[in-house]
Amino acid sequence: MPKLFECALNFSEGRRPEVIEALVGAARGAGAQVLDVAPNPDHHRTVLSLVGTAEVVEEAVRAVTAEALQRIDMNAHRGAHPRMGAVDVVPVVPLSEATMDDAVALARRIGARLAREFELPVFLYEEAASRPERRNLAEVRRGEFEGLAERLAQPGWQPDFGPARPHPTGGAVAVGARTFLVAFNVNLGTADVQVARQVARAVRAKSGGLASVKAIGLELAGRHQVQVSMNIVDPFATPLYRAFELVRIEAARYGVPIVGSEIVGLIPMAALAEVARYYLRLEGFGDSQVLESRLWGA
Repeated sequence: MPKLFECALNFSEGRRPEVIEALVGAARGAGAQVLDVAPNPDHHRTVLSLVGTAEVVEEAVRAVTAEALQRIDMNAHRGAHPRMGAVDVVPVVPLSEATMDDAVALARRIGARLAREFELPVFLYEEAASRPERRNLAEVRRGEFEGLAERLAQPGWQPDFGPARPHPTGGAVAVGARTFLVAFNVNLGTADVQVARQVARAVRAKSGGLASVKAIGLELAGRHQVQVSMNIVDPFATPLYRAFELVRIEAARYGVPIVGSEIVGLIPMAALAEVARYYLRLEGFGDSQVLESRLWGA
């Protein structure tokens, strides 16, 4: 069985359908199987989930980057989500027979190629990081596109590959290797972004909240709401229902209700089954009772 990898590539466009379609088309044209496309106009960002062998994923990332650099100008980009590049984040996740070492090797190969072919500064993060302070994506992306030139001028923040200056329109890119995570956002019934930030602070692991949770508070200007945007880096150590309930409890302190939630990209079926167990109070429920699980097993 071939070694397969997922790549949940994030690019900085969530509002122009024709641009999103062109970038998705570039991935397909390179031979990748596109599993999901999740644009968000408030974030002004799209998560493109694709899968393939190492060679296919590398070619797909290269093709999407080439297209993005032609169509996205970061000097004019404004959105709620932190970002530093047209192709902002390229995480490689090992599947099937692939190991994390395989994913790290692929991430580093992709990073070197993007720097070489497009003169992009490339930072390696998570398991592919070249030094401990670069493991955390939020730290790598601190200052975003607008602060990128100043960041790159600092001795400790030279890129892992490419020039120590931003690409004129494409900024920089973070390329990493990691395990599967769930991007889970909870929307709150208020326009006060400070409420979302306070709730995010209470929820995220870094501030003493839930293990495996990274969270920020964002404004959804188009909806007159705010959002607690979370990455649950281990959805089995910290189930979605636990994050949802803590957001609800903390938001209630400010008299603010939850008005909706969303999963960005893909999620393991077992993680959703855990949510069903909790909210339906299911007794003795096993993954084998999920129809699709039995069909795939057969």
